[in-house]
Amino acid sequence: MSVMFDSLAYVKKLKAAGMPEPQAEVQAETIMEWMEDRLATKVELETIRTDLKRDIKEIDAKIESVRADLKRDIKELDVKTETRFKELDAKTEIRFKELDSKTETTKTEIKRDLKELELRMVIKTGAMILGGIGILFGLMRAWPLPVQYVSPPATQEKHMLVPPAPAQPPVSLSH
Repeated sequence: MSVMFDSLAYVKKLKAAGMPEPQAEVQAETIMEWMEDRLATKVELETIRTDLKRDIKEIDAKIESVRADLKRDIKELDVKTETRFKELDAKTEIRFKELDSKTETTKTEIKRDLKELELRMVIKTGAMILGGIGILFGLMRAWPLPVQYVSPPATQEKHMLVPPAPAQPPVSLSH
């Protein structure tokens, strides 16, 4: 690396300020060495700039590749998800139909059982009524009620003893 540094002018300035010439030369050499070790030249900076541009382009290309891979993966996931949802919808629909069928079967069985129970209840109720009537007749035979039977007259006529009186006009009390 070559750094533009006027060491002769620097030494002259130090001498003019009162520094001995050998000391001023050593200081100028030390500054030159320091600058050569630590400062970059325009050429070095341009090389670094070129390398950075190349690295950035490589990174951009990798980013685009990753972006393309991500888009492809997302599309694949969308397709898989959509397929899975369709499968689940179909399975759910089948299960709902099975449940509907089971519900209808159960409903029919319950109706049949209710009709059977209703018939049994009618039979039992009828049997209880007949049994009660039988018990009542049995009790009536065992303990008959003392009832005297009076036959009705052959014909009954209504006789009016007094014909109804005609309506009387109201009587006024004033004279």
